[in-house]
Amino acid sequence: MSEKLQKVLARAGIGSRRQIEGWIAEGRITVDGAPAKLGQRVESTVRISLDGRDVPLTDIAPKPRVLMYHKPEGEVCARSDPQGRKTIFENLPKLRHGRWISVGRLDYNTSGLLLLTTDGELAHRLMHPSHEIEREYAVRILGKVTDEMLKQLQTGVTLEDGPACFDAIIDAGGTGANHWYHVILREGRNREVRRVWEAVGAKVSRLIRVRYSTVQLPRMLRPGKSEYMEPEPMGELYQSVGMTMPEAPEKKVRTLSLRNVRPTGGHKRKPKNAVERRQQNQRRHRREK
Repeated sequence: MSEKLQKVLARAGIGSRRQIEGWIAEGRITVDGAPAKLGQRVESTVRISLDGRDVPLTDIAPKPRVLMYHKPEGEVCARSDPQGRKTIFENLPKLRHGRWISVGRLDYNTSGLLLLTTDGELAHRLMHPSHEIEREYAVRILGKVTDEMLKQLQTGVTLEDGPACFDAIIDAGGTGANHWYHVILREGRNREVRRVWEAVGAKVSRLIRVRYSTVQLPRMLRPGKSEYMEPEPMGELYQSVGMTMPEAPEKKVRTLSLRNVRPTGGHKRKPKNAVERRQQNQRRHRREK
């Protein structure tokens, strides 16, 4: 049965569907030696290459993984940076199969929860606007915020790329000139949280993402550190986008035949035939001598 090329590669952990579509448009992917096309359907027997290297496709996909990373300020969400800045991928655990796919991004001066996965289809669904995945941020505001400003943040403001608003705003307290709020929104445009606050004249002095979909930033996870998700919360994350978490492929268990095991201690195996009885008697006689 044929499937769309980007879906096949996403399931293999090569990248998210959006990334793969970009690589197809750039001519980096070939199918049986010919340039791939957007929307192309492929069979399991074809040879797919990325940048001239064959992509291994197997019937049994490796166990999917989801990683929670506490991104500190001062890191970029890219595999390399022209300015030589540190990237999030320098701190991630190495993989034997597949590659880490970032679920969205956090800008250079924003810290907090960043999800990464080896499942390209999961990453695609978590980022796609149609699923309206909740993102929750802790925001520290410098200066006074009026009730009128809070009301405007929820009714909506106009940004250069269209209208935007917060679904919820929670007062989290604070002292002095700084005050904390938690805000929730269901899209992930570039620097959107900062720009929405700036649109009402407020200045964001610190921004931390504390939740993405069903996943909360673990309290004990320090900046620059990562932690694998356990199967149960991983299953809930898959369900939040209408997916079922793939089961891990069964491992072949090597069994040891009792026929090759010599009895230990005082237990003696009963001989099965005349030949084994004769051999057992010969060994007993040698020991007695």
